[in-house]
Amino acid sequence: MTRSDGYLLDNRQSEAGQRFDAFATLFDPTTFRHLEGFGVGPGWRVWEVGVGGTSVVSWLAKKVGPTGKVVATDIDTSQVASAGRPPVEVRVHDVGAEEPPGEGFDLVHARLVLVHVPDRERALHSMIKSLRSGGRLLIEDADPALQPLLCPDEHGPEQQLANRLRHGFRKLLADRGADLSYGRRLPRLLREAGLRRVEADAYFPVTSPACAALESATVRQIRDQLVTAGLATDEDIDRHLANVASGAMDLATAPMISAWGRKA
Repeated sequence: MTRSDGYLLDNRQSEAGQRFDAFATLFDPTTFRHLEGFGVGPGWRVWEVGVGGTSVVSWLAKKVGPTGKVVATDIDTSQVASAGRPPVEVRVHDVGAEEPPGEGFDLVHARLVLVHVPDRERALHSMIKSLRSGGRLLIEDADPALQPLLCPDEHGPEQQLANRLRHGFRKLLADRGADLSYGRRLPRLLREAGLRRVEADAYFPVTSPACAALESATVRQIRDQLVTAGLATDEDIDRHLANVASGAMDLATAPMISAWGRKA
């Protein structure tokens, strides 16, 4: 992911790799379904924005082959450095503050990135600017305000605690400039930016081992911030992590909205 200096979920923290693995399990099938639908293949030039982990970049590299190119950018490339060999070029880059790392791309993709970028409008227009005529843009972002609960079935004290901590997480994100209702606006924003044939859908995991792994890693990563902000106690967090580890709760994620279109 791309972040500002105030970004809550730093790629350099030890839990970041566990979060990226969970994201891959949860969301790669949806992402790959859309990319397959675009016909990504040999020779394509692709910009993967705010890459985070390696799963999407590795998949794209196989698709474009030795005649193609995948430019993988992030403000912190520590989690993706191992993928930096042809046809993948890994570059440190801030999509919300810098010019695109090239032009004439056949495809630009960002997943769970723009919701965290302070200058989202500039970032979106930068990605569109980098596309060739007829090139595709796929933006996938969460909408935590659309479904704010970790446990939609809040039937007991364990679920109530989980939802209280999720509320604290959302507050920390909002305080750092995250737009928690960004995902739902993507289709309109893509049309207003001039893209054609805009479509969108959403994926909403309700319960799975990957949801539990993501929650555990996330809470451990933001533990200090939750306590410092007075949003939870260490005892709350220990109890919640034990509840998650028990496997007895149905844990959801925010819906991930995928929106795509073609440059005129």
